[in-house]
Amino acid sequence: MSQHLVYVGIGSNIEQEKYIRSGVQALQERFEKLQLSPVYKTQAIGFDGDDFYNLVASFYTKHSPFGVEKILKEIEHHNGRRRDQEKFSARTLDIDLLLYDQQIIHNDGVNIPRDEIEKYAFVLLPLADLSPDLIHPETGHSILTMWQQLKGKKDSGTLEKIHFNW
Repeated sequence: MSQHLVYVGIGSNIEQEKYIRSGVQALQERFEKLQLSPVYKTQAIGFDGDDFYNLVASFYTKHSPFGVEKILKEIEHHNGRRRDQEKFSARTLDIDLLLYDQQIIHNDGVNIPRDEIEKYAFVLLPLADLSPDLIHPETGHSILTMWQQLKGKKDSGTLEKIHFNW
């Protein structure tokens, strides 16, 4: 069984340091060669709430995309994530599968690549920090090029790089 390179977005706006730390630890326990981007603070988008801490992680896995999704949901649930709330609401931990190798999958509740990559600075900048030369499987552009095109757009969100105490 071959290894697959996966990228996930991680965010929290409730006890951010506690839940980011817990989520990253859970990912380290389940996946190989975990790499982390810097952590960014950004305002909540789509609702009034506390600021989010966001980062991107990459790792290798033998699990299918659907298996990875299941593990991510288990980690979120273990960290108090409630699925009965509105889409845009406060959350303890949010882990989204962004990319799985160069695969394109849009079915059964799995969307890879995740469309937030193209929309939000809090996803694209940490992804560019981690893998600037990575090619987006649908746009054909490098992540760095996509970031350069997105930054400065009014609705993409503002970011502040923070020193995170791991």
